[in-house]
Amino acid sequence: MKKNGVAIIGGGNLGLAIINGLLKSNSSLPYSLHVSKRNSQSINYLKDFGVQVYNQNTTMISETNLIIIAVKPFDVASVLKEIAPLLDPEKHILISVATGVSVSEIKSHLSIQIPVFRAMPNTATDIAESMTCISIENNTETQQQAVKELFSFLGEVIFIKEELMEAATVLGACGIAYVLRFMRSMVQGGIQIGFDSKTASAIVNQVVKGAAELLIERKAHPEQEIDKVTTPKGCTIIGLNEMEHNGFSSSLIKGISASYKQIEKTN
Repeated sequence: MKKNGVAIIGGGNLGLAIINGLLKSNSSLPYSLHVSKRNSQSINYLKDFGVQVYNQNTTMISETNLIIIAVKPFDVASVLKEIAPLLDPEKHILISVATGVSVSEIKSHLSIQIPVFRAMPNTATDIAESMTCISIENNTETQQQAVKELFSFLGEVIFIKEELMEAATVLGACGIAYVLRFMRSMVQGGIQIGFDSKTASAIVNQVVKGAAELLIERKAHPEQEIDKVTTPKGCTIIGLNEMEHNGFSSSLIKGISASYKQIEKTN
């Protein structure tokens, strides 16, 4: 028996990534899933997996408890205006994954008091390996637990202050692109020293996965693990120092800072 319904308003890249991640839980998922998109024909295939598909937003509101707003930031106001008359403060929780739209802005479009959360997952939701940051101001522990339980099916969850949501977007969501660009560079380096592209990719993918798991499992600082493979006069320290001389760490930090300044400027 499904205890709750989840409505995802917006069947774009992030909305579909959330659906895909939730579907990976298969029969253990305690929710019925509902998704809307103006052109619903492009997502009708989800019906084969038990997802209810709609071409408008209002029908599914009565069928659900947790409502995820997964539309472009400039569409949030019109969506809220459309669904506001159907919201029940005793039943519904709103969760926005729209970048840069504050809780106070969301509430300004509603005529009733209703629990509102902001969440920032990343595209790894698609494989249920996201890091999702959720702001929790002025919400009860019961409401927080309901939202945490939902996003825990998509990976790891941490609660943060709303003032850090833009920073979470840069480090947690944009961060996927930073890591992938680093990995691409490693693959290119691997090709230069003799590997074909497929073999270099296989090595790099597992190396990055293993490095992350080392830090997660051991709760270690990166430098602790770096020290284990940097022997005196060895090839590792020579390579690391050459990267640092060319601005490796500083360029990453500057890139993160530049992204944050851009997201602040557009809010």
